Amino acid sequence: MNALSIIDLSKEYNSGVKALKAINFNVKQGDFFALLGPNGAGKTTAIGIITSLVNKTSGQVKVFDFDIDKQLNQAKACIGVVPQEINLNLFDRTFNILVNQAGFYGIPRKESIERSEYFLKKMELWDKRNEMARNLSGGMKRRLMVARALVNEPKLLLLDEPTAGVDIETRRMMYDFLQEINTNGTTIILTTHYLEEAERLCDQVAIIDQGQIAENDSMSNVLSKLKIEIFILNIKNPLEESPIINGYKAKLNKPQEIEIHVKQGQSLNDVFIQLKELGIQVLSMRNKTNRLEELFIDMTKNNQNGNTDE
Repeated sequence: MNALSIIDLSKEYNSGVKALKAINFNVKQGDFFALLGPNGAGKTTAIGIITSLVNKTSGQVKVFDFDIDKQLNQAKACIGVVPQEINLNLFDRTFNILVNQAGFYGIPRKESIERSEYFLKKMELWDKRNEMARNLSGGMKRRLMVARALVNEPKLLLLDEPTAGVDIETRRMMYDFLQEINTNGTTIILTTHYLEEAERLCDQVAIIDQGQIAENDSMSNVLSKLKIEIFILNIKNPLEESPIINGYKAKLNKPQEIEIHVKQGQSLNDVFIQLKELGIQVLSMRNKTNRLEELFIDMTKNNQNGNTDE
């Protein structure tokens, strides 16, 4: 079963801006799905339509086979959402926010309290349970929004830029928790500008640009379409000039740092073999830039024409 089916979905605003242009994609139950695109691509508009906060112009949206036009309440009962903007009741206490959210879904109070405690602890906010939301840091507010979205234990979790403003340590904690609930069966759709998040977390990806789907495939298949990858090699002994590596572009960035351009189909093993023959010992290696980001820029670079709707 598909957790989400988007069929010929379009949105045109009264201003004439076409935010979505008959897009199609499916998210299978159990997927960790990335919806990526530049600012104004239409990602947040799509999320808004799925959650009934934005009216579509045409097309169809189904959540676990519930059509949002005909079975909206059943569809919404399956969804948890973390919006891009912080929309907490800033004058309520952290614990109350979760208990009240559970109550909106008809969850008995005893169970609401138990779930609220569980998710606050998971988001490392239990010690802030009696704090007013307005007193929390930006990162804590983000984590509270994730906890609030999960308190009804949704089958489909929509995350719109969930780690914006979150520090690295907290971000990693959230990664681990999201992977845990996905493994346990929750379908997750993630929009993010931290493209390394998508590469690390997601198994499926759709790239949207100017309201149209530019790519929709498994993460591994999408990444396999990269034409060139750039690697940085840290070497043991300093060099005065770049080594000549047959078949590869090599550049000496620093005396102990070599930049290697590897084309699709080429093997890094050949690079290491040639470096060994030259007496150059490699200590470590890393990608110069995020692979998904390279691909994203390549796909969208010809379409950056200033569409600003989001």
